Amino acid sequence: MKRFPDILPECMTADHPLMAEALTHRSASRHNNERLEFLGDGILNMVIAEALYRQLPDANEGVLSRLRAGLVNRDMLASLAQEMGLGEWIRLGQGEMKSGGHRRESILADTVEAIIAAIHQGCGFETARQFVLDLYREHLEHLPSLDEMKDPKSRLQEYLQGRGMPPPSYQLLHTTGKAHDQEFHVRASIPDLGLKAEGQGSSRKKAEQQAASLLLSRIEQAANG
Repeated sequence: MKRFPDILPECMTADHPLMAEALTHRSASRHNNERLEFLGDGILNMVIAEALYRQLPDANEGVLSRLRAGLVNRDMLASLAQEMGLGEWIRLGQGEMKSGGHRRESILADTVEAIIAAIHQGCGFETARQFVLDLYREHLEHLPSLDEMKDPKSRLQEYLQGRGMPPPSYQLLHTTGKAHDQEFHVRASIPDLGLKAEGQGSSRKKAEQQAASLLLSRIEQAANG
């Protein structure tokens, strides 16, 4: 992927008033990107929904909804923002800057949505639509299977239930970091199989998902001998 601002369409520049607003976090100014973020969220959901609808004519509503949820979420948007090096372009207040706000997933994700809206307002819907499709091109070309769409915790629980075993237990071991930038450490256990794994992440959910993924890998390794 190109780096920001090279990824912008020809009709929009990084110093355009709309783009300047899109890159401004609420900690930096009263005139920030929250309204653009609201609009961009709606545009993004519509464009991805239409792309999936056209690409998968035989998929039912449930499958389409799950695919869209996998593409339009904070983790995905933050990942796209990181790929384009967007963090260094976001205007933050001093407090957010000192606490590493340019790396925070929520800020990165919100800024991507605001950028989509700025392009829509400045260049029109078709340009914004093409920007989204270009941004997601690789992900749309390599859509996950139904099994791959399930998160590790769900897949692990289904595996155990299918063999008559209780679900794994998850224990919060400890947290590190300040309140606005915490790291969670979790242990997942399957007593019936004598397996344990530890995971960590910026939320308890992410830490549990990582631990579940490690357990799935160990189960697979054991099965393959």
